[in-house]
Amino acid sequence: MSAPAEEQDSGERGSLEIDRVVLRKIAEHAASGVSGVARTRRGPNAKLTGPDEELRIRLDLPVRYPEPVRDVVRQVRGAVSEELTKLAGAGVLNVEVTVSALVPAARRNRVG
Repeated sequence: MSAPAEEQDSGERGSLEIDRVVLRKIAEHAASGVSGVARTRRGPNAKLTGPDEELRIRLDLPVRYPEPVRDVVRQVRGAVSEELTKLAGAGVLNVEVTVSALVPAARRNRVG
């Protein structure tokens, strides 16, 4: 007698393949959620290579000026790796980040 579907290991029920477009969108969304990444029309742009267990990610992104660029990039690397692992079960070998633009922070209107 076999176990009910709920009790079976997921590998026994079939396979799952996640399209690279979805993985790219997860990476871009994770990067755009990091404080200091500028919200522009273009936003973060990711390119993925390698097998899903050892993804290599090249990410171009705009950073808000005067945010500390090294801190933003470190946080982006962590967020992208974490989200791809958590949501897609992908392994991330490295995340190479290129800061493609520095975007001035929005000025606040002064009342005076």
